[in-house]
Amino acid sequence: MKRRDFLKTGALAGAALTLSFDSLQAALASKQVAVEKAPDLVAVMGGEPGLMLEKALEALGGIEKYVRSGQRVVIKPNIGWDRTPELAGNTNPELVAALVKKCLAAGASKVTVFDHTCDNWQKCYDRSGIADAVKAAGGVIVPANEEVYYKEVSLPQGVNLKKAKVHEALLDADVWLNVPVLKNHGGAKMTISMKNYMGIVWDRGFFHKNDLQQCIADICTWEKRPALNIVDAYRVMRQNGPQGKSAADVSVLKTLIVSSDIVAADTAAVRFFNQVEKMDISAVGHLGKGEAHKLGSTDLDKITIKRIKVG
Repeated sequence: MKRRDFLKTGALAGAALTLSFDSLQAALASKQVAVEKAPDLVAVMGGEPGLMLEKALEALGGIEKYVRSGQRVVIKPNIGWDRTPELAGNTNPELVAALVKKCLAAGASKVTVFDHTCDNWQKCYDRSGIADAVKAAGGVIVPANEEVYYKEVSLPQGVNLKKAKVHEALLDADVWLNVPVLKNHGGAKMTISMKNYMGIVWDRGFFHKNDLQQCIADICTWEKRPALNIVDAYRVMRQNGPQGKSAADVSVLKTLIVSSDIVAADTAAVRFFNQVEKMDISAVGHLGKGEAHKLGSTDLDKITIKRIKVG
């Protein structure tokens, strides 16, 4: 990425970078979108989280296409770390709040938000800003820190992971929305939509001991798939993930990538990530393994992508 493609922002004193729309176009280069049909994937750039969500959902046919009146909805962001929003360790609270409001406006009977955090759950929920944002938007945020909240499910398609204990909120939900933040990860290389599944299970230790990349792909074969994968790339942790060390690890890219195809969403997100930090997509092994499970496609030329610039 050439120096002229970046514009400095004042938000994080030189640590953050704003990516040009041309770079987004290049990162997600594929066939032209057919305006007559809804796209398979939408990438929005240049706005605040709520506005970008509005534009993405509009392009996909509206939230009502995914959430129906009376349904119980679960939103699963990344709330794993005791970090403020500026450090990009967790999903942007403004995005989560906007999505809660959208679901309620569509007639959802209840919108529940949770994550099995890595740091102390109360500190993560509070410091991330997500607990307050969810409550203010009319949603319910629930804990996930005790095994009693989880029940075992079968994963017949799994290679290494044949069963897992999944949070009861998801088992009770009619529909769920997967809302990860895009960031670097030491073990999995990248943590996006597929990796975000690790926050729905109780025993994450098994993943790390039995081929992390394969287990990430295996848990995504669970029969209850997310209706949408909404990748938060407003602030991106480009190094020292998943926790980050300081604002110097963060780039402000003001982007949102949305698709029901979890493999395509994460492939597009990695390709976009490469505009600020080099990441060999083959190193993100769970993508190819997810494709082998027929969870989606890594070939963006085979899907229809709509790119929207706002702001």
